[in-house]
Amino acid sequence: MKKILMYSGPMCNFCEAAKRLLDRNNLKYEVLDISTKDSLREEMTKKSNGKRTIPQIFFDDYHVGGYQELRELEKSGKLAQYLNN
Repeated sequence: MKKILMYSGPMCNFCEAAKRLLDRNNLKYEVLDISTKDSLREEMTKKSNGKRTIPQIFFDDYHVGGYQELRELEKSGKLAQYLNN
């Protein structure tokens, strides 16, 4: 199973929704709060090809995108497929 990493921030409804989606699918994930260090925002922006919105979600090195892209993977039934490839 691939490692799930989510860049998040405070008072972010989409971040909370992404966490709920991962929780209801019984998936373990790591959250990095970009408000705690400037270097985390820079790291996120670089890894996501310039995306500055949160959340930004990664399965290992694969950039999923934000909450809506994650939700689309769940709705299409492809979430497990992406995590296990």
